[in-house]
Amino acid sequence: MPNTLPYEVIAAAPIALYTADADTAKPSLDIDPPIAWTKLGLSGDLNYDDGAGVEISSPQNINPWRALGDSGSRKVFRQDEDLKVKVKVVDLTLETLSVALNGNAVTTVAPGVGTVGYKWIGYSRGLSVNTKAVLIRLLVSPYGADWIGQYYFPRCAQSGSPTHLYKKTEPVGLELEFMALVKSDADTPAEYFGRLEFGDADATT
Repeated sequence: MPNTLPYEVIAAAPIALYTADADTAKPSLDIDPPIAWTKLGLSGDLNYDDGAGVEISSPQNINPWRALGDSGSRKVFRQDEDLKVKVKVVDLTLETLSVALNGNAVTTVAPGVGTVGYKWIGYSRGLSVNTKAVLIRLLVSPYGADWIGQYYFPRCAQSGSPTHLYKKTEPVGLELEFMALVKSDADTPAEYFGRLEFGDADATT
């Protein structure tokens, strides 16, 4: 979906989210994400709720210091910061549910004589938290008509608490939240959580 002037004004761009094992290498912009990356939702952005969109936030806590003889703050100290990705996925396959359930395995039981085949997943997430790499592909860019972009977060934990709400007027969705974890061996301190890049490339999701 080529962008049009003014390029920097972007609305609901086509987006696809992918997950992979933590620290999976960032793919080049000129290729589709390789097999190591699994698209979130069977149909990608066609499974993402339009009302929720895809939200990428950078919350932080700043502590100001005020001098006794001044009314305003003279310096601030950053106490902590985070990077979070939120999306509501309307896809009730067990494979998508596994992302919300700490990567629990989906088991397929073959049919037998007098028994029906079925698939199942366990609901307990245990004490350890599964970490994944997260990739978000954008098919538009603020820099050109045919440029694309991608967010790359090498280490993330699914920190949301999805609720299944069954109603006759709305589809069941999973509200997922990926919290980026620090990758202390990143190339630069600015990339501890990950990076956003844009480039002139012929790539599709």
